[in-house]
Amino acid sequence: MNHSNTAVPKPWLLLFVTIAAIWGSSFLFMRVAGLEFGVFPSACLRMTIGALVMLPLLAGRGLLGQFFANWKPIFLVSLVNAAMPFACYSFAVLHITTGLAAILNATVPMFSALVAWLWLGQRLSLLRVIGVALGFAGIALLVGGQAGLRGDALWLSVLSILACLLAALCYGVSGNAIKERLSHLHPWVIAGGTMLGAALWLAVPSLLTMPATMPSAKAWGAMTIVGVLCSAIAFMLYFELMQRADATKTMSVTYLIPVFAVIYGVLFLDEHLTPWMLMCAAIIALGTALATGLIKRQAPSAA
Repeated sequence: MNHSNTAVPKPWLLLFVTIAAIWGSSFLFMRVAGLEFGVFPSACLRMTIGALVMLPLLAGRGLLGQFFANWKPIFLVSLVNAAMPFACYSFAVLHITTGLAAILNATVPMFSALVAWLWLGQRLSLLRVIGVALGFAGIALLVGGQAGLRGDALWLSVLSILACLLAALCYGVSGNAIKERLSHLHPWVIAGGTMLGAALWLAVPSLLTMPATMPSAKAWGAMTIVGVLCSAIAFMLYFELMQRADATKTMSVTYLIPVFAVIYGVLFLDEHLTPWMLMCAAIIALGTALATGLIKRQAPSAA
């Protein structure tokens, strides 16, 4: 009997969905925590908790020496790889829906391709240029339609959207910087080091903006989850996914995150998903897939 067409189990698929589900929930927990902790304290505490989880693991794997030998570049990268993005998202989810924030977060691979072109001189094909243009068109339509806004002052909503895009740009810059300067380091060293560095960058503004009253147990619970599960554990799972799947599949997890974020927002925050948001999200996803080379032009077969 011929079993050549029998479906083969894909051990990376469950891991892929799990990571997307965890990172999709981070927007929900950031909002719950941010309402009581404030922008900078919530971002700082998230990084502090994540670092406290990661550093003992680095010690157990004998990686602390690698961290201390490279602490200066790691500390510099942590500003754009963690401190600025998490502060931006902590602010944004207070004024726009978590689903909209997650959709804008899905532009990270597009910004990464754009930065690689402008900074590192990597060539962009016509198809990838079209993808970048399409991605920005989707963003413009999303913002112009004012979808996913919470009813706060319009300028706060616009500022929150810009904060999400700044965070995506930061990830694009830091991703290329890590690839160029820190690719010889173990990923756990980069993760733990950037979390620790980000906590230090955010320490002063956090101390200056501490909440006047002690946050509730609900807020502390959300903060603990976003620090332990959505930061430290999620990154370790992501590293495991990199070992099991190719780069294209690993990068594709970005497109599934908004799906979970929207579901959580609808279920727990009474948010609404409009057809306009769906259309714009599809345009952004298509543009990002083209810009990053996930969708490629097939060469004609010699046959």
